[in-house]
Amino acid sequence: MKSISVFEIIKVGIGPSSSHTMGPWNAAGMFLDLIRKEASLRDVVEVFATFYGSLAKTGIGHGTDIAAMLGLAGENFKTIDTALIESKVEQIKSSSRLLLGGEIEIPFIYGHHLILNRKESLPFHPNGMIFKAITSDGRVIEQDYYSIGGGFIATQDEVSTEDYCVRTLYPCHHGDAVLKYCSQLGVSFSDLIYINEESWGTRDEINQKALTIWQHIKECIYTGVNKEGTLPGGLNVTRRASGLNRKLLNGKTYNNMDEWFKLVVETEETFTNINKWVSCFALAVNEENASFGRIITAPTNGASGVIPAVLMYSQTFTEYTGEDKIIRFLLVAGEIGTLFKKNATISAAMGGCQAEIGVSSAMAAAGMTEIMGGSPAQVLMAAEIAMEHHLGLTCDPIAGLVQIPCIERNSMGAIKAITAANIAIESDPSKARVTLDEVIQTMWETAQSMNDRFKETSEGGLAIAVNISEC
Repeated sequence: MKSISVFEIIKVGIGPSSSHTMGPWNAAGMFLDLIRKEASLRDVVEVFATFYGSLAKTGIGHGTDIAAMLGLAGENFKTIDTALIESKVEQIKSSSRLLLGGEIEIPFIYGHHLILNRKESLPFHPNGMIFKAITSDGRVIEQDYYSIGGGFIATQDEVSTEDYCVRTLYPCHHGDAVLKYCSQLGVSFSDLIYINEESWGTRDEINQKALTIWQHIKECIYTGVNKEGTLPGGLNVTRRASGLNRKLLNGKTYNNMDEWFKLVVETEETFTNINKWVSCFALAVNEENASFGRIITAPTNGASGVIPAVLMYSQTFTEYTGEDKIIRFLLVAGEIGTLFKKNATISAAMGGCQAEIGVSSAMAAAGMTEIMGGSPAQVLMAAEIAMEHHLGLTCDPIAGLVQIPCIERNSMGAIKAITAANIAIESDPSKARVTLDEVIQTMWETAQSMNDRFKETSEGGLAIAVNISEC
């Protein structure tokens, strides 16, 4: 088993879904590379994209179609001006033309060249898609791709994470390996991850990556708490973070992010206020995610508000502040995410929402425990506690949108993470009866037993109880 950098688990993304938006977007880019390898973009006369299973059933609400079109057009979700997404997509639809790879214009009729096949699934994974190109001399270039969570893409033969994976000095594929190496070296959890991350870059580069993520987190939360209105998609969900932000600041005004951050820090630190702020932080991020905003995927988009909310809480309402704490929080949180990815899943289409909110809550709990001074065993204990109380959580988005119940679940996941950290830091891990490795195994077994209706298909749970068709 090869190692995965924490910065492939926690990374810059775009809403609303890592598996249904970022994954297909990445797959479209990979297909462009395949065309360039086997022919030339200028040889292509037609391109087809067909989506199956969960990608098709919730594709409209999750922006799968939008991601495919923009990906084929050569756009990069990390750099695209998110305010222009709607107009770019409308141009493709109205003109029935697509600038393939940003180079050559070809016909592209929505519903003919892009198909959501809701009746069939590909056998390899529920998030399956097939891209096909036809060249001027009649050649067919075709490839199946599978979005396996967190923006990662696989084919039946090769997993794209191979591009990012190396063998680290102290491979941490299970929780017990973390404990073994920390004990052997006499280091903290984050010290061990620092050592392993140096397989990808220098200590300075690691620090810079983590602090860049922190900057994106702050910007995302700040953007979210300053936006009013209704979320797109047809459910008419009202943004709540902005109103909660105003109420908690009690009429105080600010002109920029730094001034806002200072006002939050100066807020009266009652239990109720802090609880509401944590919820506000999470709501802000996930309202941005629901609006095709730029967010931090951690480890997925549907769960992108948990780690930002807990990390922001640590920097505004606790003594565990500063760049070193931020970096160590993210290193530990990211490593916990790799354990779930390697031994279970971070895809809701495979494991339900326990694979998204549950994993992100476990990651945040571990990161928080680390900066509070917890031992490696306490860090793992915190992650176990957080996941234990998300086991069996289904993914049943109403109308196929990453809004209800997804947005509120991030607030709940953040609060559970903080609670798990507080319990673990006051506990003796040697007396714990359940290990993180055991809870990861249990989560995977639960995922395999879960009915497919509760795995991001909008065919079960709230998605049918509320009885609103996909918007």
